[in-house]
Amino acid sequence: MKQTRFMNNMFTNRVPGLFTLIALITFSSTACKKGVADQPAAPGDDNPPAITEVAETHTYTKIFDGGTNGYHSFRIPSIIRTNANTLIAFVEGRMSSNKDHGNINVEYKRSTDHGATWSSMMEVVGAGQGTWGNPTAVVDRTTGRIWVFMNWNSATKNLGGTDGYDPIDTWGDRRVYYSYSDNDGLSFSTPTDMTNTLLPPNYKWDAVGPGTGIQTSNGTLVIPATGRNIYSTDHGATWHYQMIPGGTSEGAIVELNDGRLMRNDRASGSTWETAKRRWVSRGTIAGGFSAFAPDNTLLDPYCQGSIVRYTGSPDRIMVLNSASTETRCKMRVRISYDGGVTWPISRKIYDWLTDSEAFAQGKGGYSSMVKTADYTIGALIEVNENTGSSSTSNRSIEFHKFNLPWMLNGNAEPIQ
Repeated sequence: MKQTRFMNNMFTNRVPGLFTLIALITFSSTACKKGVADQPAAPGDDNPPAITEVAETHTYTKIFDGGTNGYHSFRIPSIIRTNANTLIAFVEGRMSSNKDHGNINVEYKRSTDHGATWSSMMEVVGAGQGTWGNPTAVVDRTTGRIWVFMNWNSATKNLGGTDGYDPIDTWGDRRVYYSYSDNDGLSFSTPTDMTNTLLPPNYKWDAVGPGTGIQTSNGTLVIPATGRNIYSTDHGATWHYQMIPGGTSEGAIVELNDGRLMRNDRASGSTWETAKRRWVSRGTIAGGFSAFAPDNTLLDPYCQGSIVRYTGSPDRIMVLNSASTETRCKMRVRISYDGGVTWPISRKIYDWLTDSEAFAQGKGGYSSMVKTADYTIGALIEVNENTGSSSTSNRSIEFHKFNLPWMLNGNAEPIQ
């Protein structure tokens, strides 16, 4: 199996000084029923064909370049794989600055070759001068429809009322919308305002996701949002929300093998000061969720993170965030084999850089992961182009693609 290579802006992770080294890892038929395969997976396929020898591979390329195409910055990524095995990468396109307010649009690119090449930039919505943001996408595997939830607020408002803006301080200032595509992401519908249905009473600030939603094994569509899960049991004909005991803000979600759901969230305010970790809650749409509690393994610098199921048997869940309480530039992917109770295997995303080099290059921030059709993980990761002038620097988005052998890094998996 040859190592995947990208043609544009390609960088491949190598051991310093050993530029031609390809690490081959041999798996038993039991341990390696998952990995890279020659044939693409069908949508929803959980278990790749058995293989006996796979090369570690990790490639990355910048696919949204801040300071180009009329945009100062690109932030807040979301990535999904459609029923046609197309990858769609959504971002906020920030017109004038890297800040969370002002004229912001929801933009995207498509890849029909597992992330090797990407389309030109396309737009979900950019109407008016307001803030369209927090794209959070999910695919309905039954209908093929691609849903993108997002928030909107007026161009005159921001969260704190800073920089000459009015504060977001009234219910409805921050609104909930969705858009959808029925043609594999070639175009999206005019956004539908769902605020009256999906924004809880007395909410002022709100955030859907950001990142991705999921479709559960029983077909329910679930979008994580501040303090709640937005969900549909009828393929989007109607949408509802379920409140979750508070203490967190930006949410990520995954289905466990026992049918429960697990939220893995960014703490908010004083909650983060209590434990500078990812905060976790488990439960069901019908039965409710437990109170959030910190995961002591998952250090977190007060930032969004992402989570994805890689396989059901063996039980493999991946989480990606910055493994630090101080900086967003220590991105690490971890693997759990017991439904997110423990995380015994992990690897630094930028493991060819020292921590100081990663910080100097602004490598890290918000992320979003997807399992690709060729059995790798595709991950969008933010980059701050100039940390020395962070308040004005351009922000960009890299697409990383790495396989299970790379994540294992020579370690044996704790599975039977």
